[in-house]
Amino acid sequence: MRNVFLLLIFLGHFSCKESPRDNADKNNPRDLSAKIKQSKYPGALERVFKAHGGLQNWTKKKVLVYDLPKTGYTEIHTTDLKTRRDKIVSPNFSMGFDGMHVWLLDKHGNYKGDPVFYHNLMFYFYAMPFVLADDGIIYGETTNLIFEGKSYPGIRISYHSGVGTSPKDEYFLHYDPQTYQMAWLGYTVTYRSGEKSDNVKWIRYADWMEVNNIILPKAITWHAYEGKVIKEAKNTMHFENVTLSETLKPDSFYAMPVGSKIVEMKQE
Repeated sequence: MRNVFLLLIFLGHFSCKESPRDNADKNNPRDLSAKIKQSKYPGALERVFKAHGGLQNWTKKKVLVYDLPKTGYTEIHTTDLKTRRDKIVSPNFSMGFDGMHVWLLDKHGNYKGDPVFYHNLMFYFYAMPFVLADDGIIYGETTNLIFEGKSYPGIRISYHSGVGTSPKDEYFLHYDPQTYQMAWLGYTVTYRSGEKSDNVKWIRYADWMEVNNIILPKAITWHAYEGKVIKEAKNTMHFENVTLSETLKPDSFYAMPVGSKIVEMKQE
């Protein structure tokens, strides 16, 4: 009987003892956190984020400002990185998004484009690759892009229905296989038509600068193309006086100015 009693004590001791895995989780909170917070991003995209300063570092930033030189004048673009309110100021017109409406201030009719399409267009090209961490994105595979004999792996990006003004747009991010820095962006335009497009335009990202510990483009260049065959450079846009701030602008900064008007999406 005494032997049976000792056996029960022995078994009880080991049945209550934590497994090595449980101990590892308690002693290493990072291990447990990694299990709970599985990354929603492909591994290659995480490495691209890291090569540009890191997604965690980017999410600390509050406001992005840059100058965009045009022929004869310069636009100043400001974007709130959390709310995506924005404002573009130029000598002859201004426009923005106040969180509810796109607005345009253009007393003399100088602006001939579509503010709904343009007000945040350059922000999405400029804030690559970090805007590809937004909610509502579907990540997939794509074939490598070949340019001047070099092969650039890629990630396909599409959107869930109802995300943004053009949820049928697609993006193709291609990165340098050695450095993981972004090298090319392919994109389709479905704005207004609402129909998917097979016409993929291509931008080269080859000129970078460091701004507050984040690697951002100094210039981006559109190229001629036939499908995924990249041809000569066509047009380059330069970005100047870039700042990334951790201090928010006041709400009034993005508000519709007196004399401006709300702009609705143009229909084809």
